[in-house]
Amino acid sequence: MSEAERARYRIVDLVLDERTVVRRSPDVEHERKVAIYDLLEENLFRPEGSEGGPYKLHLAIEENRLVFDIRLEDGSEHGRLMLSLTPFRKIIKDYFLICESYYDAIKTAAPAQIEAIDMGRRGLHNEGSQLLKDRLDGKVSVDFDTARRLFTLICVLHIKG
Repeated sequence: MSEAERARYRIVDLVLDERTVVRRSPDVEHERKVAIYDLLEENLFRPEGSEGGPYKLHLAIEENRLVFDIRLEDGSEHGRLMLSLTPFRKIIKDYFLICESYYDAIKTAAPAQIEAIDMGRRGLHNEGSQLLKDRLDGKVSVDFDTARRLFTLICVLHIKG
């Protein structure tokens, strides 16, 4: 893909639906900020049949569905995509559990134990990212790094307190 095409098929602004947000831990808030920053720095986001953006993306959860409200850079509507969250439930639940173990471990555990937990955490994150990439197939093309960052943000949206 040429540089001109990469510039057209990318997210330049991302908003998380904050209606359900509770106070997040500093660790989660840091992950959210890093994921958004990294996503906006480099991503590939190509809705099927689109002539190009760049895009503004609003991510939300509504009635057990992940909502991608896709707009063009000028704010005009481009499309809305909804994915069932049911296939993600177990991975997100397991990911939260292992993240909790990881954050607890970094306070007191030996480096080898922290590394082992982190490997499991990354493995689950990769699994969730690949699932998202697969679920978007035929609707929106994304590269793996974009899927990873979006999966992080989907997890952030699940935090209810």
